[in-house]
Amino acid sequence: MAFVPPGAGYDRAITVFSPDGKLFQVQYAQEAVKRGLTALGIKVNEGVILAAEKRVRSRLVEETSIEKIFQVDEHIGAAASGLIADARVLIDHARIEAQINRLRYDEAISVEALAKRIGDTKQLYTQHGGVRPFGARLLIAGVDGKRPSLFETDPSGVVAAYKCQAIGGGAQTVTDFFEKRYDEKLSLEDAILLALEALRQVVEGDFTEENVEMAVIPVKTGRFEKLSNEEIAKYIKKLGPKPQTKSAKE
Repeated sequence: MAFVPPGAGYDRAITVFSPDGKLFQVQYAQEAVKRGLTALGIKVNEGVILAAEKRVRSRLVEETSIEKIFQVDEHIGAAASGLIADARVLIDHARIEAQINRLRYDEAISVEALAKRIGDTKQLYTQHGGVRPFGARLLIAGVDGKRPSLFETDPSGVVAAYKCQAIGGGAQTVTDFFEKRYDEKLSLEDAILLALEALRQVVEGDFTEENVEMAVIPVKTGRFEKLSNEEIAKYIKKLGPKPQTKSAKE
């Protein structure tokens, strides 16, 4: 009798749990995120920052068409990692939810409420036949009044609040960096520099404004602002060269 692996057959349908309680299609979606480029979010008292690694694979591609950070509402933005096509669908849904809230209640949606609605949508795609989970993680950031917020939504539908968080292929490296360097009392400008320094840990090759995307939502204005290449270049210059690591022989 041939040996049958424990998970055999249970990854063929999204609605079937394996004997050890796993939904393999959800796990595969999470793996798709891990293969994506790195994105991160930082929340400080003065606002929220989103940053993402951007890779233009050909000089024939228009750089402006590569987008990892999106505006959702006047006060909310989101960074994505994984299958960006899936993320784009979720962003469109988030924008509709934000506008529905304005029409229904005559007020802007809260960051937490929007994150939970996106989480609910993701969860629905883990329990119906004929669909698959979204292969994307989102970092949803914004300012409600004078309160900055940062949430992550997972392919499984889990929603969690963070002070700072990273998603994508370099998430663990960036998280380890944040564990040592993060302080919520940082100024917004210092937090921008911290975000760039964290992203520099995982970007391959030269670290320039062409392979970084950034946005800020200051508490002072409460409005989403995407940084231009010129502004990012100034911050990278201010950051200075990357410290040289000592070799094992030294």
